[in-house]
Amino acid sequence: MPMTDGGNARFRLLPDDRYLGWTPYVWLVYFPSLFIQPWFTAAPQSTWVVTSIVGLVFLPLYFRGYWARGREAYAIIVIIAVLGAALVPFNSSGFVLFIYAAAFAGTQRPTSRAGLMLGVLLAIVVCEALVLQLPLQAWGWAAFFVLMVGGLNVHYASVRMADNVLRRAHDEIEHLATVAERERIARDLHDLLGHTLSLITLKSSLASRLADRDPERAIAEIRDVERISRDALGEVRAAIGGYREAGFARAIASAEQMLAAGGIEAGVAVEPVKMTPGEEAVLAFAVREGVTNVVRHSRASSCSVSLAREEGVLRLTISDDGKWKRALDGTGLAGMRERVDAIGGRLTIVRTAGTVLTIELTHGAPQLVQPSTTVNHDNRSAPVHGVA
Repeated sequence: MPMTDGGNARFRLLPDDRYLGWTPYVWLVYFPSLFIQPWFTAAPQSTWVVTSIVGLVFLPLYFRGYWARGREAYAIIVIIAVLGAALVPFNSSGFVLFIYAAAFAGTQRPTSRAGLMLGVLLAIVVCEALVLQLPLQAWGWAAFFVLMVGGLNVHYASVRMADNVLRRAHDEIEHLATVAERERIARDLHDLLGHTLSLITLKSSLASRLADRDPERAIAEIRDVERISRDALGEVRAAIGGYREAGFARAIASAEQMLAAGGIEAGVAVEPVKMTPGEEAVLAFAVREGVTNVVRHSRASSCSVSLAREEGVLRLTISDDGKWKRALDGTGLAGMRERVDAIGGRLTIVRTAGTVLTIELTHGAPQLVQPSTTVNHDNRSAPVHGVA
């Protein structure tokens, strides 16, 4: 039973198991009872010799039993029981070895096999006592402890197995939570930086065009770029920490800046409605992502953003008059749809002369999650298309 620790081999009697600890040493309290009968009956020297030999053989088997698995464990149980059965004709205290055999048998799996082994051990105790015509006080205690100790170990082995299953489940949950947190950070960084970098690009391009004919405005645009960059840095740090504020009003202000920088006429009609933090987070993201897509891909001349609550439904609408490039779902639009669905909302995109993106959230009453759809001008549903 050696173990390697830091490159040096050292000997261990017991495995490094937090469930065992030092308790196997405590259970050796039964071992001295091997010598009770010889002591009180003034047994001959041969009885002492046989008992001592059995005891010396038993001790290594006992400690090895805590390491053994499978066939080796069964072999150790059988050998300990055979030692006890062989010793009983000379020393009835040898029945104590059946208790140790029962303790190891109770830890075996499946439970039905452990129960069968305990039954066999009990039968051997009873049969040997009857064959040798031993009085009840010589073997009754052994039969009782075989059932009690073996039964307790069956129970505790089941509890340990259940605990191991729970621990593995807990570890898996922690792993999944870590993965989910990484995905959240990646999604938030995409959402944040995609919008911010687009705005910086637009303002930098505008400043470059204005540098010769309107230096003062070019300087103002560059200062805006600096401010936006500093704000983005702070938001990235907050996003990594998991405490980024949704800030719907902030998202609206940023959207107006982006539309202006892209040369798109902005129309904003936002009613002062009360929102939960979850609703605000989803709608703020939708405004950032939706307006970014309009500036990048719509070739629109005007874009309007409105928010209102009608008959308990919170409705955000982003509409433009552009001619969109037809493309597959991008990460941003897919993330928008996932967030809306997660809080029981509904996202639709209608394409006619322009594009109208609508998000509807039912306040105070959960909704069944409905698949987000795109409605073409002929009112037929089709997969959502967009670009992140």
